[in-house]
Amino acid sequence: MQRAPTKNAKSKDAYAHLDDMIDLILLHPPSIYDFRKRDILFGPISDVIPSTPIFEMYPLGFVSLAWYLEKNGYKVRIINIAMKMLGDKNYDAEKEIASLYPKAFGIDLHWLPHSQGGLKIAEIIKKYHPDIPTIFGGLSATYFHRELIQYPQVDFVIRGDSAEEPLLQLIKEIKSSKTSLRKTDFSSVPNLTYKRGGEIKENPLSWIPQDLNHIYLDYSQIAKSLKRDKDLWGYLPFSGWESYPILAALTCRGCTQNCPSCGGSEVAYNSLCKRKKPAYRDPELVIKDMNSLRLPFAGPVFIIGDIRQPGDDYADLFLSLIKKEKIQNHLVFEFFELPSPQFIEKISRFVPNFNIQITPETHDQRIRPPFRSYFDNESLEQTIQASLKFGCKKFDLFFMIGLSHQTPQSVMDTVNYCDHLLEKYSTEGRNGKNKLSPFISPLAPFVDPGSLIFENPEVYGYTILYRTLEEHRRALESPSWKYMLNYRTEWMTRDQIVDVTYKASLQLNRIKLKHRLISPKRFEQMKSKTVGAIKRSQEIDMRMRNNGEQVLPKNLSDKDSVTPPAAGLVTVSPRKAGAPSSVLRSKDSKLNPFSPSFTTICEKDELKWSVNFLGINLPQWILKAMVLPLKKLSKIFQIK
Repeated sequence: MQRAPTKNAKSKDAYAHLDDMIDLILLHPPSIYDFRKRDILFGPISDVIPSTPIFEMYPLGFVSLAWYLEKNGYKVRIINIAMKMLGDKNYDAEKEIASLYPKAFGIDLHWLPHSQGGLKIAEIIKKYHPDIPTIFGGLSATYFHRELIQYPQVDFVIRGDSAEEPLLQLIKEIKSSKTSLRKTDFSSVPNLTYKRGGEIKENPLSWIPQDLNHIYLDYSQIAKSLKRDKDLWGYLPFSGWESYPILAALTCRGCTQNCPSCGGSEVAYNSLCKRKKPAYRDPELVIKDMNSLRLPFAGPVFIIGDIRQPGDDYADLFLSLIKKEKIQNHLVFEFFELPSPQFIEKISRFVPNFNIQITPETHDQRIRPPFRSYFDNESLEQTIQASLKFGCKKFDLFFMIGLSHQTPQSVMDTVNYCDHLLEKYSTEGRNGKNKLSPFISPLAPFVDPGSLIFENPEVYGYTILYRTLEEHRRALESPSWKYMLNYRTEWMTRDQIVDVTYKASLQLNRIKLKHRLISPKRFEQMKSKTVGAIKRSQEIDMRMRNNGEQVLPKNLSDKDSVTPPAAGLVTVSPRKAGAPSSVLRSKDSKLNPFSPSFTTICEKDELKWSVNFLGINLPQWILKAMVLPLKKLSKIFQIK
């Protein structure tokens, strides 16, 4: 792609002659734009997902959006700004953004933790390209669209869960516009919120596809774009993907469940996206997506959505097609309700390598409803037993801290229940370890907007501390994850949530050591890191009290209503506040509590499923693929 004539050329006309211009650049922001300059104790807010607290994994919708627009003749590029900032301390995001000249920029605001980074990225775009429009989309953008559009750096918000067609129509209008965008009539674009003539306009949310058969998660298209743009790190999904290439297959948008804290629940989708029922993708097309993943390695594929949601016929056809297509990848199934032993046995007959994820939330059967479709512990244990019996390679159990009616003692009882399960189901798995892998983590940093709890907190015994988009954006600039939390419950304050999270982490790691899920060396490392994080958290509390940096209006008891810090209030680093850097920093980023790679609950490799590399060094292979002729690259990726 050609560069603009001059660095300072900001007028649309100055670079309108470039006929090979990219039409749309999709930018994925870090959760906090200047995280490399701040000392933030991120805590365990992302320990049990592949990405870091910077949430560098861009949404799967980027893949379908890119394919949909490319199919219709528009050039799309993906740049994972968060990934680049994590991977290279010298990477200058502002400099790269200044050098880009697409027809439009797209920024995801699917989940709320990207509010600070996303708005900052848009601000930088407008600094260098005031005439290039910025487009936001995602569930959080949909929820806050009226507030979001009022930011001067935001031009458009596409609402709803399926932005492919509205975005296509918007890009067409932008490219064909002969006047200022602020004077252009975009009333024909569905699901759009925008500015015109100083007024905010809201088009009807009318594009609500009833199925997902019109889109394609074409990873081969990403491979073509990667070769064209020669930007490996810009396309990588998350930190460490180059050595652990997990991918995803999408079965639906929407949900049949109503987990109270989830912004992707049935109620939330109905309210935000006007979706009365989930939109499913035909099993044949999901398998087609999975076939596009066939690279010279067999990485795990996470199946998004419980395949039984559409009914037994869907699940049966899906499994039979996996066998027919001889898919050898490790497949990861998530189940919202417990599968029967008969269904697990059926999976074992059709899928040679399968893994299971279930989230009971808690051991306490009095607390579990309404957070999960009700099932008792006896049924849960029968499911675990059947899964291990029929060859499940890894069974992940996820428990949560911060539930309604949950006390600190209840949290510790859940950890002890994990010990009971590991004692009872000690089947040896890979590398001599148990196949059963329990995890516990806090509901953090936010209860999702649009969720049942966010909308009706008093019903569930919650107090929501931040309500607006701006309040959440400011909260993300807090020096510790405790002050980011947007809730407290009748049974636990934020202080107690943080305290019991670290206690539960220590105890669960002791249990994992006992059952050989982690080594003695790993245990000592995790213990040291957790103790260090506790000390850092206490130091931050003390610093804030001494410096008068109040997040809470009176003290840190967390008893009163909370006002987020004023913009820029909590931005001073602990070093500048007088704390010795030797106490706060470590040369090893994994041992530095203020590093995004710092974890306390578990290390990322505990989350991994098996990858069959076929003897290939993936990082070198990808780098070589970037410079291969397209014909060879297409052959490798099986691009048609």
